[in-house]
Amino acid sequence: MPGFTCPFCNQIMSIDNTTVRSYHPSFNKPNEDIISISQNHCHSSTVRITFYNCPSCMKSTIKVTGVGNQVKDMTSNFYPNSVAKQFPDYIPEQIRNDYQEACAIVNLSPKASATLSRRCLQGMIRDFWKISKGSLYDEISELNGKIPADLWSALDGLRKLGNIGAHMEKDTSVIIDIDPSEAENLIVLIELLMKEWYINRHERDNLFSKILTTTAQKQAEKKGK
Repeated sequence: MPGFTCPFCNQIMSIDNTTVRSYHPSFNKPNEDIISISQNHCHSSTVRITFYNCPSCMKSTIKVTGVGNQVKDMTSNFYPNSVAKQFPDYIPEQIRNDYQEACAIVNLSPKASATLSRRCLQGMIRDFWKISKGSLYDEISELNGKIPADLWSALDGLRKLGNIGAHMEKDTSVIIDIDPSEAENLIVLIELLMKEWYINRHERDNLFSKILTTTAQKQAEKKGK
């Protein structure tokens, strides 16, 4: 079973009955029977409250998901109210802020979340790659051939989905929605880029610096003998 990443300490925890517990309260019952939940015989107001207790930092993440027909489309990160991970300070503050806001509203407004992910991407291209053009389309085009082709296609896809929230359709009768899971995929892509671009570069620079420092020390020791 896949693990769960704690939003407080970023540690990956296993999912089992010692770390995760779910309850199913409704208007009629404080905790609906699991069997009736699985058989769809639950009350229309039934929700699933899931607690993830991290063994590393001992903090609990709480999520609420609609189960009954009245609330079946509802999902919410109750505590913390965002799925945002904590990223290092060497990633520019504005990029981190846009990312955190995209996470905070992913269920309330997937379109707005996608737009913020789009803005995150543009901020990273301008900061990390030092590419600044008239539009994100031109900036992503400039990356063509500099990054793997599949990643380039994903970035262009993020741009297009972000455009749905950022720009109104010419035909105002056409309504194109983005659901929370689609907006979450864009957030995961932003997280991947932060790791591959910023964190990997930082760790690589630290490793190279340590090796060069060690080499200089050993050379000095050798000359001193």
